[in-house]
Amino acid sequence: MDIKKDVQKQFGRSADSYVKSEGHSKGEDLKKLVEMARVTGIEEVLDVATGGGHTANALAPLSQKVTAMDLTPEMLSAAEQFIKGNGNVNVDFVEGDAENMPFSSEKFDLVSCRIAPHHFPNIENFIKEVYRVLKSGGQFLLDDNVAPEHDEFDQFYNDVEKMRDYSHYRAWKKTEWIQMLELNGFEIQELHRFEKRFEFGSWCNRMHLSDTEKEALNEFMLKASEETKNKFRIFINDHQVTSFVGEAVLLRAIKL
Repeated sequence: MDIKKDVQKQFGRSADSYVKSEGHSKGEDLKKLVEMARVTGIEEVLDVATGGGHTANALAPLSQKVTAMDLTPEMLSAAEQFIKGNGNVNVDFVEGDAENMPFSSEKFDLVSCRIAPHHFPNIENFIKEVYRVLKSGGQFLLDDNVAPEHDEFDQFYNDVEKMRDYSHYRAWKKTEWIQMLELNGFEIQELHRFEKRFEFGSWCNRMHLSDTEKEALNEFMLKASEETKNKFRIFINDHQVTSFVGEAVLLRAIKL
């Protein structure tokens, strides 16, 4: 089974929990993303890998039209119910692959993608597709979990994410994102870093981990070096990980 089938399986059964997830629906990063979007009400917007639809929902009142795209039909259906339930009628829902988008070139004024690219197996294809579908001078708003620059911490974080969610591919480093975007014709104009606290129990439950899988992940984190525990602020109570801290970046780039 390839990773895209894994993504559809994982998120197909988790759609409702992602719509209701506080980290996705009420995160400070979402508020900042909307603030960073330079929109005047006439823009055509694409939200890639829309998930629960929170970004598309937030941008809809500020834009002429929003297209919410996702690989997983169940997720798209949950997003549609959520967005229409909020009274937004200017949103289209399209099933599609972030690495091979079903849109003509230079169609959109703004493309957003939030908390999703770590699932994309061919990240360069995704970036090239964003560039292709954006109009010249168009905006790309990217928001995703990132790995630390230190290789040991990078490996640990990606291992933890993969153990929790087999559809996870890679959380990239901040420097990797900057390099990939600039090498593919984008100019980064704004970048913000956010800390993200993960409550171990709810974080595992959103991916339907069994007790055995939770215990294996708990043990893996308990065995981490002291430097790693300190870096990720791993909080342990009675040999049980209760929370840890990761990071995300939110950036605004322009198609040159």
